[in-house]
Amino acid sequence: METDIQSDEDKLKHLQLELASLRKKLGKPQRVPLSLSQSQHNDVLAGTRKDGTLYSVRNNRDRFFYPNEWMKFYDVGLKDSQKMTFDFLINTGARINEAINVKVEDVDIQNKRIILRVTKVKAAKKEKAPRPRPISISTQFARRLNKHIKDNKLQESDKLGLLTASAANTAMKNALQVAGIKDWYMFSLHNLRKTHGNWLKSLGIEIGEICSRLGHDMNTFLKAYVSSDIFTYKDKQEMRLVLGDLYQNRGS
Repeated sequence: METDIQSDEDKLKHLQLELASLRKKLGKPQRVPLSLSQSQHNDVLAGTRKDGTLYSVRNNRDRFFYPNEWMKFYDVGLKDSQKMTFDFLINTGARINEAINVKVEDVDIQNKRIILRVTKVKAAKKEKAPRPRPISISTQFARRLNKHIKDNKLQESDKLGLLTASAANTAMKNALQVAGIKDWYMFSLHNLRKTHGNWLKSLGIEIGEICSRLGHDMNTFLKAYVSSDIFTYKDKQEMRLVLGDLYQNRGS
């Protein structure tokens, strides 16, 4: 018995030495150069945790989808079972926690509206409870959402059955790589909100309207969103293919 215990201890020490050697080879976290475009460069801080797993931390969180990138990501990268979650996020600009808590009774297909009841509580504004936020949706997305509800036989009190935050994040990382987005590690679910806001801004929607829709304050929006001049006419046409008739009578 003592021999067996000693043998196990020796194996454990051997594994620990191998792990220590691996960590030494990997060294300290180092900067990995990353190019998002010809004119913009960003870094990712990469390293190894104590348990030996690798990690990366984005220094820049301003990445967003160009329309052609989104179409590749959605059409090529995602599985059919994952598409409604990302369709919901890109068409509403909702946070993932806001989206996954939407129930059928919060969806007004006829009037093309959704109420986000579980929203971010902003301590800086002395909020103590979620403040429901009604938003509009396009005719096209309303139809797809209605089909999703009927196909899944959802009842009024049921949630929409979207992916959890963890599952959605994993699905996104995998789909980005399948779609051939080289800097896939610069994306998170939050970048979908940034994409939604940037697209609306480029289509001529007023900043106040976008802030109200996203639950942003003006300063946050001005710091985080880009000039609409970076998008071409073709980009804007493709945005319309995704967003449908949302704010159809306004903007470009």
